[in-house]
Amino acid sequence: MAEPVYRRVVIKLSGEYLAGSQSFGIDQPTIDRIADDLIAARHLGTEVAVVVGGGNMVRGVQVSSQGVSRTTGDTMGMLATVMNCLALESAIERKGTPAQTLSAFVMPEISELFTRGAAHKYLAEGKIILLGGGTGNPFFTTDTTAVLRAAEIGADAVLKATNVDGVYSADPKKDPSAKRFDRLTHSQAIAGGYKVMDATAFALARETSLPIIVFSIAEPGSIGAILRGTGHGTVVAG
Repeated sequence: MAEPVYRRVVIKLSGEYLAGSQSFGIDQPTIDRIADDLIAARHLGTEVAVVVGGGNMVRGVQVSSQGVSRTTGDTMGMLATVMNCLALESAIERKGTPAQTLSAFVMPEISELFTRGAAHKYLAEGKIILLGGGTGNPFFTTDTTAVLRAAEIGADAVLKATNVDGVYSADPKKDPSAKRFDRLTHSQAIAGGYKVMDATAFALARETSLPIIVFSIAEPGSIGAILRGTGHGTVVAG
């Protein structure tokens, strides 16, 4: 088997994707399929950390627009990410692979607190780690969390698993003439205002020299394909 392109990665999963065809909540077949992909990625020899959003349950911006303060709304969203991590952890372990949720919040009855030391320990033990609670601070997205955690644990890349197969000049679902990019620099991604990740995440990736690979999670095995260097996605680097 060929060596994976990356030794250690942070995979950013959309919370909305975990709802499957539903508009809210967790779709168990979708969770199980993603768990299979994460396990297959780990079996390639790559150390795998996962940051998942909470949009299938709570979106802080949306909640705050209805009267709750932005800080409280974002905190609710961060708690939703912990629930998603626990669901993924359960699915991964049910399939016989060890996993560990680490949270940005102190919640000893629910999960261990994220520290670099704990992350390194569990990765060295071969566990898939699920990183919940965002950054632990309001006003930051889970995209930014993924880049931050990747920098903290010394990951080689951030894999942004989304609903499209890369970065486009416009929404390809709305604009048939949208151009797909094979490669962009961080600065080009920021200047272009491409919505696949927020500008703070791209800026932090530029500062820490972390490549971001944007690809579609829709096809089973897509994570492994990216890790083998055969996947279809946009590389944002340099």
